[in-house]
Amino acid sequence: MMYKLSKGRFGYVVRIIGVSQSRWVRQKLSNQNGNPQVSRIVRHYVTLHPNKGGLLKFPGPNYGVPSRGIGMIIARVLRGALKIRYIILGGSIAGGSALAKTYEQWKEALPDAKFLEGLMPSQEDLDSLRESLISYRDKIKDAIPDFTLDPKLKDLGEDKFDQLVLWFKERLDDAIQAAEEEKTENSSYLDGEILTLAGLANSLTPMLKDFSSDLKQHAVSFSAMGSAAEKEREKAENIREKYEGLQEELMQVQLKYQKEVERLEKENKELRKSLMLKAGDTIGQRKIKKSLIDMYSEVLDELCDYDSSYDTQDHLPRVVVVGDQSSGKTSVLEMVAQARIFPRGAGEMMTRAPVMVTLSEGPYHIASFKDSTREFDLTKESELAELRKEVELRMRNSVRSGRTVSHEVISMSVKGPGLQRMVLVDLPGIISTVTVDLAADTRDAIRAISQQYMSNPNAIILCIQDGSVDAERSNVTDLVSQMDPQGKRTIFVLTKVDLAEENLANPDRIRKILSGKLFPMKALGYFAVVTGKGSKEDSIQEIKDYEESFFRTSKIFKGGVINSHQCTTRNLSFAVSECFWKMVRDTVEQQADAFKATRFNLETEWKNNFPRTRELDRDELFEKARGEILDEVVNLSQVSPKQWEDALSKKLWDKMATHIFENIYLPAAQTENSGTFNTTADIKLKQWADLTLPKKCVEVGWETLEEEFRAFMDRARNSRDHDNIFDNLKASVVDESMRRHEWEDKAADVLRVIQLNALEDRSVHDKQQWDAACKFLEDSVKEKLLNIEGTLREMVGPGTKEQWMYWCTPTEEQKRRAAVKGELEKILVTEYTHKNTLTYDEVTAVRKNVQSQGVEVDNEFIRETWHPVYRRHFLRRSLAKAYDCRKAFYAYHQGLEGELGVECNDIVLFWRIQQMIKITANALRQQVMNREARRLEKDIKEVLEEYGYDPEKKEQLLTGRRVMLAEELKRVRQIQEKLEEFIHALNAEK
Repeated sequence: MMYKLSKGRFGYVVRIIGVSQSRWVRQKLSNQNGNPQVSRIVRHYVTLHPNKGGLLKFPGPNYGVPSRGIGMIIARVLRGALKIRYIILGGSIAGGSALAKTYEQWKEALPDAKFLEGLMPSQEDLDSLRESLISYRDKIKDAIPDFTLDPKLKDLGEDKFDQLVLWFKERLDDAIQAAEEEKTENSSYLDGEILTLAGLANSLTPMLKDFSSDLKQHAVSFSAMGSAAEKEREKAENIREKYEGLQEELMQVQLKYQKEVERLEKENKELRKSLMLKAGDTIGQRKIKKSLIDMYSEVLDELCDYDSSYDTQDHLPRVVVVGDQSSGKTSVLEMVAQARIFPRGAGEMMTRAPVMVTLSEGPYHIASFKDSTREFDLTKESELAELRKEVELRMRNSVRSGRTVSHEVISMSVKGPGLQRMVLVDLPGIISTVTVDLAADTRDAIRAISQQYMSNPNAIILCIQDGSVDAERSNVTDLVSQMDPQGKRTIFVLTKVDLAEENLANPDRIRKILSGKLFPMKALGYFAVVTGKGSKEDSIQEIKDYEESFFRTSKIFKGGVINSHQCTTRNLSFAVSECFWKMVRDTVEQQADAFKATRFNLETEWKNNFPRTRELDRDELFEKARGEILDEVVNLSQVSPKQWEDALSKKLWDKMATHIFENIYLPAAQTENSGTFNTTADIKLKQWADLTLPKKCVEVGWETLEEEFRAFMDRARNSRDHDNIFDNLKASVVDESMRRHEWEDKAADVLRVIQLNALEDRSVHDKQQWDAACKFLEDSVKEKLLNIEGTLREMVGPGTKEQWMYWCTPTEEQKRRAAVKGELEKILVTEYTHKNTLTYDEVTAVRKNVQSQGVEVDNEFIRETWHPVYRRHFLRRSLAKAYDCRKAFYAYHQGLEGELGVECNDIVLFWRIQQMIKITANALRQQVMNREARRLEKDIKEVLEEYGYDPEKKEQLLTGRRVMLAEELKRVRQIQEKLEEFIHALNAEK
């Protein structure tokens, strides 16, 4: 009979019983489309393949082949039961050889069950023994007291029996293989197998009703299996106790071994320290060779600030420490660095910026920052406190514009005996809620920083998870699973395991975490650490002792939940260092090639855009600009004394002219005689010299110095070899220097004395001075007269000629001004020596005269027009008097000017002012050349020095693609050179 047909690797596999059926099958298959492979399949049949699915049956004659029935089933059950006994004993024995030996012994001792195959009970015997077998069933139940029925097996029939046998065979093979590899099995597995056997036996109880009477003695022997199973249970319990004892003994041996290793490493540290110190003494003044990790850290420092327009990414490996806030990230890093180097807070965000820590080996346990030469001794608590304060200060200074976290990297190095060489980056802890004292974008900013560092495909992610909180509250695991879904560069660290053991009633949850079955993430390795005892004052050594003691007595470790290599920060440090250096060796050359290509692209761009210009970066350009600015300061000394005095005299008169005409000359000219004129002028001059004149002169000297220096800068800007890239820098330096520059304090007092003496002298000594005074008065009056004429022209508008030639028309106000001006000029013509003010009657007369012309004005309008009209009249009169006094020097010298009808008080007054200006200009020139020019040079040097140490200022003032390209070229060359140096040292170490 053919009852199964399934498709195998080489075609259909057919199981056939009987010769006639075989002939019929061959005929049937040959008739299907004439397939030539059918006969080949039948001829080359080698094995049977049991079908686990539904049965396929071809129609054919049924010859009534007798079935073995229940006897065969019982034989197979007994055979499976014996194999289960073999599984139980084999799983309890540690070692493959012992398992094989025991199996052979038991195999020889087992009774031969082949007689059951030929046993074919008749129907009459089965009927007579039906009642007796019911009582045997109860005996079997008593003999196997702990067995439980499996209701599923009651539904098994003949169709599923082959699958049951196959299952027994697979379990037997798996048990043998597991025993050989693991040598021990969990006792819970033994109990499960026993219970499975019990359920199987009870499920077969209904089928025993069809047995014949000849099975009675064999049923009794089968019931005796219950007592044998009980003995096996006792053996399993003994084996379990022995297993726990061996495990505890193994743990003690391992801890003893670890202590011995630590002792040897401590001795090794001391020996290496002494060798390093001795080597340092013998080296003397020679340059000490940098270590690999120091060279690598320098490359990373260069890359921290690197920004390329060619998108050359920083893919160099580093260990990125990420975790939720207060999960123990910083504590893990401190345990690896073996020092409490970071500030701590209770529930408060302490890490506000990425902190890159470079660990390396050295004779002394010290720490230092990248931009500082100070070294902190980590063996002294006072310097540790200063280091923590400095780290906190740098973090707060890096946060700007109301933000909570910063992207600026704080770089520091830690050296000490026995430290693992690696570079770690401690990032701010991930938060789920933004409190009121944090910036609104704090959560997103922290996630952005974490993703930026984890997106580096070569970064080792150290994922820190707090073991004392519920796993469902974790934020970091989801983020890490997004950045590294395959877990090829992630190391998972479970912190606060001591608290987790107290809080969790089920240690199996910790086992799931450390086996990677609880969180939706994958990792290279899983570690459990203890990084604190609950007090900030605990030292690193105390925490290490506490961690060792905890894992020695922990039921998590003793219960086999975690392996010994997954415990302690020491093992974690070794594993992280190994992964870090493996990643460095695999990827550093690719990064060097990328920067080599970037350098080639940048050099090509420079040659195309700036073919005849030397490559100068921002610092070099600044030094060049510094030299040019200082050269211009030196040029101030090349200015002749005459040039200084002429410039100072002109500037002094420009500042004094208005005050002299309005407050001194005009009031004195209103007097009736020369005596009153001189007295008024003396009083006004003395008040002026005492109060404001010296300070004004100092201001004039300062402004003149600035103008001369700017004139030199302008001439340099207009030269042929001028580089306009320095314009912003030079202008900023000059402005800042002039703002800071202050004239010497005692200069004003010196000038006051000189000026008072010069103004008291009323005697013009010679004709040359007299002519110079006349000319000075004439020039000054003409200059003032031009200004007044311009003012009046604006007030009264264009005249008749201008209206006809330029098509200009005056406004209504200008027309009124012109009408008032005409009336005022009539008054001055009538009274040539009129005072500088109008009387009320004169104002009224002018208003009425203008009204008669149809122009309405008020008194204030008339007085406003009077001021420039009278000034012009006064200046014209002064100019005429100056012309008259040109040839009156001898009359003045002999005191005869009154008799000649010529008054030369105006000439004497302006001679006194001219002499004062000359003396003041000379004094200021001496101050400029002897002191102020050098003080200005000092101020400029200070400003340049400050700008030189301010990268932001230089970046602001020296801009343009030329500067950016030179900067990028310099940075890429430095990075490439350092990378190549590091690769050479790395290959040499290999």
